[in-house]
Amino acid sequence: MPEEFQEKPKTDDKDNIIFIGIKPFMNYVTGVVMQFQNKGQNEVIVSARGKFVSKAVDVVEVARRTFLKNENIVIKDIKISSEQFENKEGKRIFVSSIEIFLDKAKLVE
Repeated sequence: MPEEFQEKPKTDDKDNIIFIGIKPFMNYVTGVVMQFQNKGQNEVIVSARGKFVSKAVDVVEVARRTFLKNENIVIKDIKISSEQFENKEGKRIFVSSIEIFLDKAKLVE
């Protein structure tokens, strides 16, 4: 079988990334909570672009303050950037993006 038709093994490198979009708000909050509690992740990345950036911030805060308050989840890092696109009319536009890195902090005894 030619190489381009062979199925490549899937790697779940991005299993801990939550991409914020048009779904209901609580779907994303539940996704963050499940990553830490059910899947045992030590780090979760919440990522969004454009008008969903503020929704990403809200998702992180509700998850941390309401559902994960006993889990000692901290914001490890925040990365912001913008990408340049050309819209349908040929005009250059910039779309902002954010990645919020959440980490399960180790308790020091």
